[in-house]
Amino acid sequence: MDKIKVTIDNRTVEVAKGTTILKAAQQLGIEIPTLCHFELEGLNFHNRPGGCRICVVEVPGRRTLAPACVTECMPDMVVYTNSPRVLNARKTVLELILSDHPADCLNCSKCGSCELQDLAIRFGVRENPYVGGNHVQSEYKVEVSPSIIRDMNKCVMCRRCEEMCNKVQTVGALSAIERGFPAVVSTAFGNTLTESPCVFCGQCVAVCPVGALTEVDNNYQVLRDLADPNKKTVVQVAPAVRVALGEEFGMKPGEIVTGKLAAALKAIGFDYVFDTDWSADLTIMEEGTELIGRLKKFLAGDKDVKIPLMTSCCPAWVNFYEKHFPQLREYPSSAKSPQQMFGAVAKNYFAEKINCKREDMVCVSVMPCLAKKYETGREEFKKNGNPDVDYSISTRELARLIKMFNIDFNTLEPIEFDSPLGESTGAAVIFGATGGVMEAAVRTAYEVLTGKTLPKIDFEELRGLEGVREAVVDIDGLKLNLAVVYGLGNARKMLELIEKGECKYHAIEVMACPGGCIDGAGQPYHHGDSSIIKARWEATYRADRELPIRKSHENPSIQAIYKEYYKEPCGHLSHEQLHTIYFDKKTRVDEE
Repeated sequence: MDKIKVTIDNRTVEVAKGTTILKAAQQLGIEIPTLCHFELEGLNFHNRPGGCRICVVEVPGRRTLAPACVTECMPDMVVYTNSPRVLNARKTVLELILSDHPADCLNCSKCGSCELQDLAIRFGVRENPYVGGNHVQSEYKVEVSPSIIRDMNKCVMCRRCEEMCNKVQTVGALSAIERGFPAVVSTAFGNTLTESPCVFCGQCVAVCPVGALTEVDNNYQVLRDLADPNKKTVVQVAPAVRVALGEEFGMKPGEIVTGKLAAALKAIGFDYVFDTDWSADLTIMEEGTELIGRLKKFLAGDKDVKIPLMTSCCPAWVNFYEKHFPQLREYPSSAKSPQQMFGAVAKNYFAEKINCKREDMVCVSVMPCLAKKYETGREEFKKNGNPDVDYSISTRELARLIKMFNIDFNTLEPIEFDSPLGESTGAAVIFGATGGVMEAAVRTAYEVLTGKTLPKIDFEELRGLEGVREAVVDIDGLKLNLAVVYGLGNARKMLELIEKGECKYHAIEVMACPGGCIDGAGQPYHHGDSSIIKARWEATYRADRELPIRKSHENPSIQAIYKEYYKEPCGHLSHEQLHTIYFDKKTRVDEE
């Protein structure tokens, strides 16, 4: 690879040809402020529009200042990142952006995590000499969808959300509209997100630097029900939450806080604190049985069986094929997500056990995902209008709730989840990372199909942070072709292969978010630091290794509920409560 020398702030570095000034500066430990630029190294997201001009630098001999994020280094180039001209230009650009931005920081849910706010503090902007378009006076309305709040008045046209939605997720719900001061990123024809192709993956929220895109906050509905003496409150916690929540309390990324998490929820006042890992084990029993059933039919020559089986745990992925590939909706497993399985068990089985009416039980989920909020409102997950899961709050929302209750999270004594819906295995924990669902399924499928004990429990070939991975797993002579993908753009490629009849896989795991649920849109903001995602990923597998039981079918409480209540996986009652159907929700333009 060709190397060139560049001098930045009187320090020389050797970089590969084609490297941007921003990347070269990072190699020297020199921080250049950015706003529109956003990257997740190794996770297939690079937004480099060079539009905001916050990252300008001075290159002697060049008439204008250069945007560092898109300007490539030249041999023997000299760059200054902190000259008076550069500092003045950055402050002026920032003031111009702020002149066209609402000044309601105290009321903004992004306050404290806003990159524009951080820049204003960094450059000491206290008064603004400019008066801009002032979106506050515009006709843009704040849209509240089931999962996402969209406030175009706060859009700074960084276009990160557009890049994520169109190029990474290939959903195509967002695009730039208008010119000048009215310019924003919006939906086609001004439609709501529900009317658009949006699948509520929330990755636009994850990359938005300001408060233009935020999650719907359900904390106050939860507080209302916690205060109602006539309600029994049940909470479930997703696998990925335990490896990320600590970041909100100053802990290192990847610190496992399972016991503290359970203690905090008890201190908040929930009557029962359970673990979604339990229903992840239940999901493996149902989805794994479905996979085995399809494989047996396929190997027997049944041409009508839908192979590959595709996982159905991720609600954004479910929304994606319903809206974009409804003709292929028979390929995903009919098993509900762990969140919805838990809700069904809680309100059908557990409510009866504690002599509680369904309508008097409030089931809350803590999820790393914003699509889970949308999922709770789906009509097929309700019984006589009463939802299986009443509310879903994000990891960030839980952190705010803990702080609201004045709980010192760091000093909490760890406790266990309540029983019986709190007992889980290592196979359930790894649901939070890309490849985890597939590995958990293989651990169980191997032993069910062969009647033998797994010779090796860890399937490293299914692990990794690449967007697309494939592996061949030998189950006693049966060669299973498996694929693991994250990102809906990669999922689209798989669905296109199925349409063409060119798919070689027997089963495919799909997660909408980079790295899986560990980087769900409801997790603590990482601001483009991919090392945080890696730390969460490593912690997930560490949590798996530390548990005494690591196979879903060996979970004693799962065995007990089948013996007592469901009788068998994919049986009549489990099909009624734990499985679902999918719909054609493709957005179509009325030609007339």
